[in-house]
Amino acid sequence: MTPPIRLTQYSSGAGCGCKIAPKLLDEILATSGDAPPSDARLLVGNELRDDAAAWLLDDGETVLLATTDFFMPIVDDPFDFGRIAAANAISDIYAMGGRPVLALAILGWPIDQLPPEVAREVIRGARAICAEAGVSLAGGHSIDSPEPIFGLAVNGLVQRRHLKANAGARPGDLLYLTKPLGVGILATAEKKDRLRAADVGKAAASMTRLNSIGTQLSRLEAVHAMTDVTGFGLCGHLLEMCRASAVGAELEFAAIPQLGDLAAYLAEGMAPGGTRRNWASYGHAVDCSDAIQQAIVSDPQTSGGLLIAADPAARDEIEELLQRAGLAIIPHPIGTIRAASGGESRVGVI
Repeated sequence: MTPPIRLTQYSSGAGCGCKIAPKLLDEILATSGDAPPSDARLLVGNELRDDAAAWLLDDGETVLLATTDFFMPIVDDPFDFGRIAAANAISDIYAMGGRPVLALAILGWPIDQLPPEVAREVIRGARAICAEAGVSLAGGHSIDSPEPIFGLAVNGLVQRRHLKANAGARPGDLLYLTKPLGVGILATAEKKDRLRAADVGKAAASMTRLNSIGTQLSRLEAVHAMTDVTGFGLCGHLLEMCRASAVGAELEFAAIPQLGDLAAYLAEGMAPGGTRRNWASYGHAVDCSDAIQQAIVSDPQTSGGLLIAADPAARDEIEELLQRAGLAIIPHPIGTIRAASGGESRVGVI
């Protein structure tokens, strides 16, 4: 009997853990040449490391959102890999408050190692998620590559008044996270055959859940800033929000939802390589002395939750909306936006 194909054995990375470390990315972007001339219709570019580009269309009210995301397998099942990659890419549109409408597939496939029917399952998974999100998967591009790679380029639409960026968080805002942390840790445990039976399927279920709540949240004026948590981990993306907003933040570690007993997995050495790269890149800006907490708040997430900064006066409205969306396990704040300390954006973990 032929053993089942395990996609993760064909990849050197896993999901958004494949992302280039934040510190190295800063070096690349700092030396990549002069920025193009400014255009008044480009409302959001790459200046603040936001989730998608935002371009104002000719009617002056409708904004076109554009993003792309792709990575190597984080799960063994090809259908689930396609679903996760699609949900992850579409999430960038939701994080800007938009409605995703059109996608193109990006496929890299080792044609001498993996049969075409496996790639077909990946694309079938992506189509399933696109159908759920109301997105037309209209084509794409493929190459022969040494490792399997899949993702989407996605376009979305949003009214300018509802556009949410990672900038805009204000001191006193409450922070919410719509999915638990731990995807990177559980994926590492699964790849090493150390995943506990009770945790089988938890990461995949989280990663394939759409962040469509972002479209509803964007209509609330009380939501001041929004982003999604992916490869740089919770603290990495929170720091991006803080720097874009010229503020700091404080996280209450006990309030952060987790996918199982992450501390136990970390004690067994199940931290992915991306965790160490993340902490090496931004740990100097995070006040946290506990090694377990450091690993969890910098764990690279794939198709992670939305991180929301909102006016505390709207707490009841926000939490009711999260509960109605089926996010009843996470209807509470995980932290607070603070004023920047000495002009420096820092995150404290208590």
